[in-house]
Amino acid sequence: MKVAYWPGCVSRGFTPELHGSMAAVAPKLDLELVELDRANCCGAGVIAEHNQELVDTLNARTFALAQATGASMMNICSTCQGAQSECQQRLDADPDYREMINSHLEPEGLRYERARGDWKNKNLLWMLVEDIGLDRLREKVVRPLEGLRVAPFYGCYIVRPTGRLGYDEFPQRDFYLDFVIEALGATAVEFAGSHKCCGFPVITMAKTTSLRQAGRHLADAIDAGADCLVTPCPLCHLNLDLQQPDAEKFVERELGIPVLHLPQMVGLALGLEPKELGMDKHVVKTRDVQRKVAELAAA
Repeated sequence: MKVAYWPGCVSRGFTPELHGSMAAVAPKLDLELVELDRANCCGAGVIAEHNQELVDTLNARTFALAQATGASMMNICSTCQGAQSECQQRLDADPDYREMINSHLEPEGLRYERARGDWKNKNLLWMLVEDIGLDRLREKVVRPLEGLRVAPFYGCYIVRPTGRLGYDEFPQRDFYLDFVIEALGATAVEFAGSHKCCGFPVITMAKTTSLRQAGRHLADAIDAGADCLVTPCPLCHLNLDLQQPDAEKFVERELGIPVLHLPQMVGLALGLEPKELGMDKHVVKTRDVQRKVAELAAA
């Protein structure tokens, strides 16, 4: 399956292990990635607060680049999914506004056409369930993650607002991460923070609030018996992994629970080695997860 691949800013900057693990996993999933290396930041909801026309132009440009490949678009960042879905909703609803935005793209010879038919912009998580399919994913598993207890952390932007994110057509999207965890042989651990905000959006304005929020989610996952968390959002990963040592101070307890990117968890089950998936790049070490997976494979 050929997809126009938008890795997003963070996966190529702060979390290069996400970008690398996606590249390693793609052939295992029979995905041909046509990387949109000239695409720009989605705005992450921040630019839109100050200049909606600018953020819509930026995202229309990315959509136009994707449409030029002849393939649907795939992203690996749920924040990108949310911001781009909001932009696409505005562009598709108003032809006059869309024409005005397209006028900004003319110098590059680009044009965004209202999404019709099979052209979609989907997060990897959605593609795993809706396009590849859980049955096919199970067939590809060569190292079942049986015995690994994984806490799913969805992130805000991929679960709400539901009307913008296609929940009318796919009402179970807020369970997809659980479904994928189970399809890979692991156990999905239920905990209070799975569908809540990680706190990243406010970290520059209210750091204490942000880190207390992240720490509470991590503590809840630990108390529920999770070996690790997994998230389809690199911004959530930053707050839950990179900021975890600081978050400990605000919940007044040790945490130390690994946080995996979605392609890393998939890659482990599909037979890739932790080093290939960049699992040595995390702030909170993943060695306990690596050891448990190795022991499961040996057994």
